[in-house]
Amino acid sequence: MSAHSYRFGIEEEYFLADAETRGTPRRSVAPFHQAAGERLPEIGRELLQCQVEVCTPPSEEFPAAHASLLRQRRALAELAQEHGLLVFAAGTHPIADWARQLPTKGDRYRGILRDVGLAGRRSLICGMHVHVEVADPGGRVALMDRLLPFQPLLLALTASSPFWQGKPTGLSAYRLSAFGELPRTGLPDLMGDMAAYERYVRIMTNAGSIQDASFLWWSLRPSAKFPTLELRIADSCTRLSDAIVIAALFRCLVRLVERRPDIHAGLTGVSRAIAAENLWRAQRSGVEAELIDETAEQAFPFPEALDTLLSLIAEDAEALGCTAEVADARRIVREGTSADRQIAAFEEARGGDTSNRQALDAVVDWLAETTRAG
Repeated sequence: MSAHSYRFGIEEEYFLADAETRGTPRRSVAPFHQAAGERLPEIGRELLQCQVEVCTPPSEEFPAAHASLLRQRRALAELAQEHGLLVFAAGTHPIADWARQLPTKGDRYRGILRDVGLAGRRSLICGMHVHVEVADPGGRVALMDRLLPFQPLLLALTASSPFWQGKPTGLSAYRLSAFGELPRTGLPDLMGDMAAYERYVRIMTNAGSIQDASFLWWSLRPSAKFPTLELRIADSCTRLSDAIVIAALFRCLVRLVERRPDIHAGLTGVSRAIAAENLWRAQRSGVEAELIDETAEQAFPFPEALDTLLSLIAEDAEALGCTAEVADARRIVREGTSADRQIAAFEEARGGDTSNRQALDAVVDWLAETTRAG
């Protein structure tokens, strides 16, 4: 196991906005997508036309992943400028109206919208996904179960969705609420092992509920294409450095639970219920949340929970060469999340003679500038 490299890949989803109004693009974005596909072979599409996705190749080094994403962010920002658009990373679009969004063309997307109806049209959200290759692909489901309690902390660090449909939500990570309208989202149930998971997928497929395992949109899942575990809990990270932190933490956590079978062994329904409560706390308060420790039967301030996690994965971070990247999580706590910075930009702009809409424009400007800067 010590020789396994735990290769990883990062996928980021971004929003497109009109450069003048900061809201939904007023003209067709088809020319942008066509040009992006020609210039960036890594580019991908999402459910709605106002979204775009990029990804890194499989990697063992975080500087390489950082360089790849920075290049793609800047290339997209330049291309967007040519088309009168802005591109930015956030869990939700602060201004755009879901009812004005157009779906992406393609059989898969049309099928999803037929299946989920209005909930799909309302899914105006962007996330970040991290794939980590495991030493034993057949053990991924058991690892998925044991990684469940760590997910709320990872969400808190990525919180970037405090606004929805032009209004403050009172939450740091509203994206999960919008995404929760779709079926098969949120925390996975405790599956036990790969045989049980495969039986579940078989039943769901035979019953016509899903076409294949890729229609399980849980916050963590075994990849249907790769020998990886795919983390899907994170909001899209406005600051590229935050995305690298999350990828490094998750990579270390996968190695941790694989080398230490005692970590979160024998989870129960109570364990999942506590993880769900912690997820709500993280969604509401970000890095200001207090997270419940099931063993201690009490809640601890987020910085203490983070310190506990960093101590657990210290050996893994050293082995994988990412000690600096995981330690950078403390910077997010000190500086605040993207949600904290968005709210600060909103309040600062609203403190003058500006309207709420102008204050939201300031938020979008901060998002676009920060996304481009990396």
